[in-house]
Amino acid sequence: MWRVGMSEEIGKALQSAMDRVNQAVARRSKSLPALPPRLVAVSKTKPPEMVIEAYKQGQRNFGENYVNELVDKASNTEILESCPEIEWHFIGHLQKNNVNKLLGVPHLFMVETVDSAKLADKVNSSWQRLRAASSQRLRIMLQINTSGEQSKHGLPPEETVNTVKHIVSQCTALHFSGLMTIGRSGFDLSQAQNPDFQMLLSQRKKVCDNLNLPMEDVELSMGMSNDFEHAIEVGATNVRVGSLIFGNRDYPNSAANTPSPSPEKRSKVLTEEAAKKMEHLTVSEH
Repeated sequence: MWRVGMSEEIGKALQSAMDRVNQAVARRSKSLPALPPRLVAVSKTKPPEMVIEAYKQGQRNFGENYVNELVDKASNTEILESCPEIEWHFIGHLQKNNVNKLLGVPHLFMVETVDSAKLADKVNSSWQRLRAASSQRLRIMLQINTSGEQSKHGLPPEETVNTVKHIVSQCTALHFSGLMTIGRSGFDLSQAQNPDFQMLLSQRKKVCDNLNLPMEDVELSMGMSNDFEHAIEVGATNVRVGSLIFGNRDYPNSAANTPSPSPEKRSKVLTEEAAKKMEHLTVSEH
């Protein structure tokens, strides 16, 4: 629910997130591509008012996990009028029967979760048909299941190179932007580097070596509210941050239906948690 004072809280939370992004960039190895990370504010379950407020505070990239929710928000009259430069990222599982609906979204910037050659073909043909008057290619990322969990969507790592080759050679309406992973949740960064991030880094190297692509041309979307700083340190160019900015998500009929902590308070807690976990972490170069 939108309430008085939330404008200031979102502003402070966004500033805190950007400060942490910049600090992580400063710690990043000089051997990594010097691409400024893109902060995607994940507005899942949040009302249009929060999106508009974050936009007023300077945020431009927003992410949504569900096609119907993205369609509703992107078509919202107030958002269309107040946020003319908004850039929407789809970051949830995409089923083929929802492709046409998704591609009709105004200001769709990127689909981060293409997870097969067949889905890429469907997105490609639909984009050609729906945007026939436009020569602009649709930015997409290939989602990799780096943890191997059955509960996670994504392409098996060993299929990455061939699938990217297919997209680059056969899907002329798509622009291959990079690789994306969700990874295993709750990894203890005080013990070692996140293996999912390391896997995505290795897959990028294989893609670049096999397709003769500059590393700067292959983005990495990895890292969320609890681990985005570490992700940036090891090479992320796109991080997806939600609760840190907007507070805990408001799911209908949730267990306790307890109020979400303010974004500012959530930011402080996560900062302290991340600092403790990263005290003994050494970042290796790639």
